[in-house]
Amino acid sequence: MSPNTIAINQRMDKFDGHHRVWLFGYGSLIFKADFPFIERRLASIEGWARRFWQGSHDHRGTETAPGRVLTLTPDAGAICAGMAYLITPEVFAHLDHREKNGYLRLAVNINFDDGGSEEGLVYIATEDNAAYLGEAPERDIARQIAASAGPSGPNRDYLTDLADALRSLGKDDAHVFAIERHLAEF
Repeated sequence: MSPNTIAINQRMDKFDGHHRVWLFGYGSLIFKADFPFIERRLASIEGWARRFWQGSHDHRGTETAPGRVLTLTPDAGAICAGMAYLITPEVFAHLDHREKNGYLRLAVNINFDDGGSEEGLVYIATEDNAAYLGEAPERDIARQIAASAGPSGPNRDYLTDLADALRSLGKDDAHVFAIERHLAEF
């Protein structure tokens, strides 16, 4: 699959006719909400683990030196904490462009920390997209992040901003925090 997924996402019709849709953010969407939203709530999704396995050729790296950013991988026992945003469908044009490097919209059940749940969507980069880098030792991921930068800035900022945001929300993520610890070596 091409890394540019804008056209694929524009064909998703699961939420056609809805005036408002919940969006789950697990990476930069936690700390960089550069889009209008109606409401924001702490939330989680079940069965998915946050991993730095997606390449970034357009934001935190380049074509010849991709950075590493997050995606979600299936994990039956996992709970991924993040932020849910209630948005209008007009926001999809911006989000589809922002998440164009291999990410697809997927319908998911979002559980709110303050109770209740709603069906919404999440952007996930699956292993069949051209920008997918896959699993690697966390130290090697940290080394790549330390050496990468792109139009949106140094890759290390993405990691540290996320780790800081998770801490401020009182959320733990062993994968993110292990890579952050290794980052200090580089």
